[in-house]
Amino acid sequence: MFPKYSFKLRVTSFESGKCRDRGLSRNLKLETENSKLRERGFSIITAIFLLVVLSLLGVFIVSVTGLQQSSLQLDVQGVRAYQAARAGIEWGAWQVLDPNNTINAASCTAPPPDMPVCPGAVGTTDLPAGTLAGSLSSFTVTVECTRTTTTEGNRNIWVYQLVATACNQPTGGRCPNTVTPASGYVDRRITAVLSKCKDPTATAPRCTCG
Repeated sequence: MFPKYSFKLRVTSFESGKCRDRGLSRNLKLETENSKLRERGFSIITAIFLLVVLSLLGVFIVSVTGLQQSSLQLDVQGVRAYQAARAGIEWGAWQVLDPNNTINAASCTAPPPDMPVCPGAVGTTDLPAGTLAGSLSSFTVTVECTRTTTTEGNRNIWVYQLVATACNQPTGGRCPNTVTPASGYVDRRITAVLSKCKDPTATAPRCTCG
């Protein structure tokens, strides 16, 4: 007689293995979802950071552009103020050098040759806005003049010092504005020294020194 053997299949272990596999797959899915959420959160933070940086960069560019435009406008106004001051010097030179020889028209000896005094009260003349034309019409020009005389032998020499100051915001109708200058204020000053010699023995009306 053959001995009797009994066989038992343990299905439980197989089934429990399946359970463990299912549990692992669920854990992997959860970890994957959590990783995706973290990646999304990181992307949002990065986007916000980039937006802030770009906004600050835009504000900086606008600010720099505004400063450049303001600087350019001041440069243009400075050039115009210089030209206005130069026009003031030319006006003053015309007043004091007697270019048309209206003085001493008949004789250089009787009376002795003479030259004009400085124009304006106490040698100061204000040329108000609108006196100059074109792009210089908005500028006021103050021309200051001092005259000294000397002689060299029989020659008479007159020396004029002219100071012309032009500005776009005068105070009391005069430049420069040292009291209440506002934004955009510009002024320019030019100084010139002119001289003219006349000889009593020369020929009228110029009476020029030889």
